[in-house]
Amino acid sequence: MHQLNVGPGLPWCQPNAHVPEGLMMRVGIPHRSGKLAFHAFEKDYPVMVSANAFWDSKRQCFVRPAASDLEECDTALDSAGFSAMWLWKKRGRQRGIAGIFPWTYAEYLDFATSFGASWYAQPDLCCEPEVAGDRDAVDYRVRATATLLEGCLQVLYHWHNLLARDRDCSASVIARLLPPPVPVLQGWCVSDYLRSLELLDAVWARWIPWLAPPRLIGIGSVCRRNLHDPEHGLFAVLEALEGRLPPGARAHLFGVKGAALSRLQHMPWIASADSMAYDFAARIDARSAGIRNSIEHRRQAMSRWMNAAELRTRPASASAQPLLN
Repeated sequence: MHQLNVGPGLPWCQPNAHVPEGLMMRVGIPHRSGKLAFHAFEKDYPVMVSANAFWDSKRQCFVRPAASDLEECDTALDSAGFSAMWLWKKRGRQRGIAGIFPWTYAEYLDFATSFGASWYAQPDLCCEPEVAGDRDAVDYRVRATATLLEGCLQVLYHWHNLLARDRDCSASVIARLLPPPVPVLQGWCVSDYLRSLELLDAVWARWIPWLAPPRLIGIGSVCRRNLHDPEHGLFAVLEALEGRLPPGARAHLFGVKGAALSRLQHMPWIASADSMAYDFAARIDARSAGIRNSIEHRRQAMSRWMNAAELRTRPASASAQPLLN
């Protein structure tokens, strides 16, 4: 295999995330600031927020508020792949990445690396049936997701080399300023995810030893997925991937159902998951009860959902048996 030439002044073996022990549940916040973000901060909830929340479509740029409670939370940044796909299907070709995202590689990476998130996801193309209606579409999105990872790493490597020319900018400073992304697996059926993992491994290997093997890998298109289908159920996908990730790597699940959490706690290679199910439930409950879906109503729904998630992800006793059999 070709060995990447890591020039003088460049960082070596950079981790893409710092992954704590156990299973972490992140609550999805739909805004870049505001009372829901403040509630998450008050409760010390880990957070997931979409890059789309910070994109100003009129000004065509990312906009950060002067102050946001998200900056005080343990926050991860999603690349907004599902939102981008909906926008692309509705309006056609966009100005940014792959003609699908409204922002370019440089715009996204500049925002993501300066946001202060615990980690950020690569741009990826989701594969839910709502946006990928046939096998050709899914196959394209799987392959394109690997291509987008390669594009991100090329831009970051170029930026690292530019900074390395400054003698006052050490390798450790460069690594802190421009960390690598969390790569994402995409697909719908089990075979799609195995193919996506092969492509991810091939892309990442080209950038070692500038990069360390990934510590965290995202698993996308999980939201609204059936749990038990033998071909495209969440548990079938996870069982196929178990033991196949790079050594030391763990996984994050984007948009997992709460019903899956009690089983996930028996999969130590799953590091974290996120969900905005509480906000959807708050809208449904408010409509059914004939009440206003106020911020207070949504905050209470967030707390109920996260409390239930904490119970489901609490480590089992030593005598408990795994549920994988």
